[in-house]
Amino acid sequence: MTIPEQREQTAAQLLAAVSRAAQMTAFVGLDGFVDDILHVVDKRESADKYVRLPTIAQLAERLAAAAGRSTNVELVSQLNKLGGNGPIMANALASFGLKVTYLGILGYPNLHPVFADFAKRAEVHSIAEPGYTDALEFEDGKIMLGKHQSLKEMNWENIKARFGQDKFSAKFGGADLVGFVNWTMLTHMSDIWAAVLKEVCPAMKGPRRKLFIDLADPEKRTKEDILRALELVAAFHKHFDVLLGLNEKESMEIGKALGLKTSDHSPEGLTALCQAIHQRVRVDTLIVHPTAYALASGPDGTALVQGPFTAKPKITTGAGDHFNSGFCLGKLLGFPTDRCLLTGVTTSGFYVRTGQSPTIPDLAKLLRNWPI
Repeated sequence: MTIPEQREQTAAQLLAAVSRAAQMTAFVGLDGFVDDILHVVDKRESADKYVRLPTIAQLAERLAAAAGRSTNVELVSQLNKLGGNGPIMANALASFGLKVTYLGILGYPNLHPVFADFAKRAEVHSIAEPGYTDALEFEDGKIMLGKHQSLKEMNWENIKARFGQDKFSAKFGGADLVGFVNWTMLTHMSDIWAAVLKEVCPAMKGPRRKLFIDLADPEKRTKEDILRALELVAAFHKHFDVLLGLNEKESMEIGKALGLKTSDHSPEGLTALCQAIHQRVRVDTLIVHPTAYALASGPDGTALVQGPFTAKPKITTGAGDHFNSGFCLGKLLGFPTDRCLLTGVTTSGFYVRTGQSPTIPDLAKLLRNWPI
């Protein structure tokens, strides 16, 4: 099958599944951030006009030159929005029409106003204050400056006390898709997983469902922490079809922790790394998504799909979470691995171009009008 034919068939399958998706449920958590998307000023031309510093390397040069002298860096806010891997992914799933329940840290006892629209699209429960992120966006990437004091409030004791273990068990045990994301920043996530495996999973009944896990950038966590997390992720495979999602940098960090070769950053090298991680971490599907393409090792083998890449994205913060939601949509609809990847890259491609989460018809339209 040619690639245009594959896109056309995927578009048709998605449009045929709109009403089926609307019957599906997702239970997602457990983080929550308020994101301020910022540009760094290179030259200020007037009160209203400035030239943006385009690359991270140029900021690095400016900061290095200030050593021993000090400097002033001006930031201009572009957008104040809901953030965190969980809310962004859950918001995207709600845009597909799924019935979404979210448990996280979005303000306590009252929701932060930035989550008000999200709370209209999903059933939202919050047990603590959100974290805050200053996201410095450049043409070649982003730097996330986080304030994480409240994240330690997301723990099993608070879930039981402020949300309720019975309610948690009902949502976790009944949703078509469960999503646990941002392990790195939620320092109690491994303990929560261990408690869920011990106290919730053994009592679950019914058909096997999907569990998506995104570790988020684990660079600052110890090797021991990472290996324990991977053991817990694999333990969930007894109860769920587990999908483990990694971006390119995360795949390198996990590869290093597992003692694998991580020097080859080519598509072939990343495919080999993806397969090697999958052999060590026994889950249903292991996903690696760089910016221009995505690949996965699934039950039906390995696939690589190019994305609708744009050199001038409107927004990049949240692109990976949108990819994840699109991949999960494909999995829920029973697509093979290559079509799950195609749905993932199309979802993130739509989001970085528009700054909006796509509906299923939006995905079909982009698949049929693929940017050259």
